[in-house]
Amino acid sequence: MKDMRDLDTEAAGILRANDRGGYSVPTAGLYPYQWNWDSAFAAYGYAFLDIDRAWVELETLFAGQWADGMVPHILFHKVDPSYFPGPDIWGGVGPVPSSGISQPPIAATMARLVWELDKEAGQARMAALFPKMVAWHRWFMAARDDGNGAICLTHPWEAGRDNAPDWDGPMKRIEPHGIAPYERRDTGHVDADMRPKKADYDRYLYLVKQGHDCGWDQAHLREVNPFRMADPTMTFSLLRATRDLIWIGEELGTSTEGLSDMVVRMESGAATLWNDTIAAYDVRDTKTGAWANAVSNAAFLCWYAGIDPKSTAHTYARVQSKVRFGVASHDPDSPAYEPKRYWRGPSWAMMNMLIAMGMDEAGLPEGAALRQQTADMIATGGFAEYFDPRDGAPAGGQNFTWTAAVWLGWCSPNVRRGRWAQSH
Repeated sequence: MKDMRDLDTEAAGILRANDRGGYSVPTAGLYPYQWNWDSAFAAYGYAFLDIDRAWVELETLFAGQWADGMVPHILFHKVDPSYFPGPDIWGGVGPVPSSGISQPPIAATMARLVWELDKEAGQARMAALFPKMVAWHRWFMAARDDGNGAICLTHPWEAGRDNAPDWDGPMKRIEPHGIAPYERRDTGHVDADMRPKKADYDRYLYLVKQGHDCGWDQAHLREVNPFRMADPTMTFSLLRATRDLIWIGEELGTSTEGLSDMVVRMESGAATLWNDTIAAYDVRDTKTGAWANAVSNAAFLCWYAGIDPKSTAHTYARVQSKVRFGVASHDPDSPAYEPKRYWRGPSWAMMNMLIAMGMDEAGLPEGAALRQQTADMIATGGFAEYFDPRDGAPAGGQNFTWTAAVWLGWCSPNVRRGRWAQSH
């Protein structure tokens, strides 16, 4: 394992190396643009090095907000031919060339953590961001409510859990016709065995084409999109972030009208994602009503969302008994489990952090244990995109922004941590 102080220095260096002047890339080459939830984690990490730079990261992200309130999952500030699909394939309709989908809305939660480090200095900047974050949350409720209060996604990339087994059933139903020949760029940077397969990519691009062709008309997509999944990732992250928005609004002394109603509705929606068969919160296909019957790390975001976990603690203990480093992204007992392939099994430092935050707030001792496991994982495998949960071996991209940010703000015993642990 690496020395802790050496890791502090390395993490800070990764953030600076991935800084593109106002926004961060997740890692050079593989991901050369600004990604939505990556950027929110980056802001959290920057707050321990340069709090002004943390605010700039969030402000640059929201500079790409669409007129309807949506914040895209990728902002293409500078075209880079090393990435596919680029802005021409997406055809985003915002003020910055962008993708046409969003990502788990953790920005309000990370903004709160940044603000709590220096509330006086950040007052005006938080006040300017607040209405933009509210507009984004309202967009989710208007465009992605499944009718029961659970939040849907319309593309696997939108959940951030791109090739999770949760999507296997509905993705197999898609016939990806009309896709022009293309050349993937991701497998030029990372071992193909750690990335989604070509059959997955064909379907990803079909869904992108469908959105592009209708100008990302949400009402039209609601009718024609074959992939519309009520998802714990989206539901729990939006629920938590809306609770944080209410707190932020109250601290600012500004109106939080409608936000409490959103929380109540999402709490009801979250209850509809409980799957007794697997004793966990699960993905539900809104087209067929079928469960994914997949225990993912997203299921354990229930505590982060402030939701009664029912018997999730027992399921968590079972999953954890199979691995050593963090939370496997898919159930190790499942035949679909692949511990080195993207979201089909590996452990992710930032998901571990969110899960542990919720556990700490719920008074569960597992949160402290998960933080230590994550610290050991990074000390073993470095600042990788994700890790084999069995031995902590690095996988995916290297020198990764969100892993460095999680280290600086949450794992490192030497760096001043955020105040969420003391304020909840």
